[in-house]
Amino acid sequence: MDLTFGVYNVEWMRDLFDLDGIPRMTHQEKERSQQLAEVIQAIDPDFLGIVEGPNTLVDQSKTASQQLVTWTQQFIPGSNYQAIHGFPSPGQQELCAIFKPDKVKVLFTPENDVKKSFKEPFLVDTTNRLIHEQYKHYRPPLELSVLDLNDQLISRVIVAHTKSKGIFDRVDYARFEQLSARDRLRLFAECTHIRSRCDEYLEKGQPVIVMGDINDGFELDFYENKFSKSAVEILLGDPWKPEWILKSVLPKPKLNSYGWVPNSGRFRDRITGDEFNVLIDHILGSQSLNFSNGKVWNPYTEKDDLEIQAISNSLKKGSDHFPISVTLTT
Repeated sequence: MDLTFGVYNVEWMRDLFDLDGIPRMTHQEKERSQQLAEVIQAIDPDFLGIVEGPNTLVDQSKTASQQLVTWTQQFIPGSNYQAIHGFPSPGQQELCAIFKPDKVKVLFTPENDVKKSFKEPFLVDTTNRLIHEQYKHYRPPLELSVLDLNDQLISRVIVAHTKSKGIFDRVDYARFEQLSARDRLRLFAECTHIRSRCDEYLEKGQPVIVMGDINDGFELDFYENKFSKSAVEILLGDPWKPEWILKSVLPKPKLNSYGWVPNSGRFRDRITGDEFNVLIDHILGSQSLNFSNGKVWNPYTEKDDLEIQAISNSLKKGSDHFPISVTLTT
């Protein structure tokens, strides 16, 4: 059976709902909801990881899942999507997912050991000095089990939104360097923690998929050379355990004068002012998983893809990220 998996950073989806969790129907918010819905309909995912979803309150009086179900019923009529969320984040951008219950079963299956839980502080040696620093996920990664309708495991799935490398404060160059190094180490720590969970799954013989906005790409930039590591390579795994290395559903990106191709977003360089294309959204999976047709829904680069060009306007205006999809044959 072929299943379509995807991941989409929908850019502050909480803005599309009122304080009671009801979709806003004013012109601007309604229009963006319609654009996001058109994109999701075109992908037609059986499972879609959502980054920057609507808020979940700690008391559960309002959840990302409830709001997503209401939203899909409103803007994707005839769909039967169900939704799922995990631990609430301290902020306002949740990790969640929607799925077709007639195709897959999806369960929230977090690690209950407090020493390993994604919602608890954890220790990582990010600088290779045999000193463990304490970190905590700002947005606890969403741990799911995706099953077929016979309750057989298809894959463990971790949806993540790891630390941004952006510096948004007014700072001088010395402070910019300090904050950049700090943020990069936190990004490495979060990805190391996620990778440790992948290893636990793989040791049990369970396939795993990591998807989301990792805020990092392949290859080594200045800070990654400085620290001799990169966040995505950490997620991919240890070359001394080649059978456990995760594979990207996309081809290796290439660098040109405008940035990376393929790319899932575009950001303005703080120093030069130039816009730069980046591949920071990823779907990485176990070698045992049979992936095909992996692509970024980017209308600027996929000129010959008729499906993408048909919804070009919605892709450009619905979010500041482009979604990624892949076919998983079980």
